[in-house]
Amino acid sequence: MNDLTTVIDEYLDMWNETDTTRRAEKVRNICADNATYTDPKTDVSGHEAINAFIGAVREQTPGMTFTLAGPVDAHHDIARFTWHLVPAGTAGAAEPVVVGFDVVKADDDGRLSAVYGFLDKEPTDR
Repeated sequence: MNDLTTVIDEYLDMWNETDTTRRAEKVRNICADNATYTDPKTDVSGHEAINAFIGAVREQTPGMTFTLAGPVDAHHDIARFTWHLVPAGTAGAAEPVVVGFDVVKADDDGRLSAVYGFLDKEPTDR
């Protein structure tokens, strides 16, 4: 199994990819074929649905970047981590617009089979 910290870095890179085709390739590489993604806004499964959801989020958050907001806590095939959504180029310097907490499960190949997201802070004007 791949190191989950590396997989989480790749996962955040996937979320930051704005090109649909390149992001689709990253989704295929990082997520298992039947992967699920569940958060308060959606519950989807499969590469196409995950890519489409990320694309919709990217359209709503132009100029923003997802960053890791602390260490990845992992054991066995499960990891948890906090992330921030900040204006691009300001990681660590700007107050995050959104703060989230994800729990992921990897399959035997080290690809993500399930992601459970929680939103700790969201903009109040939405």
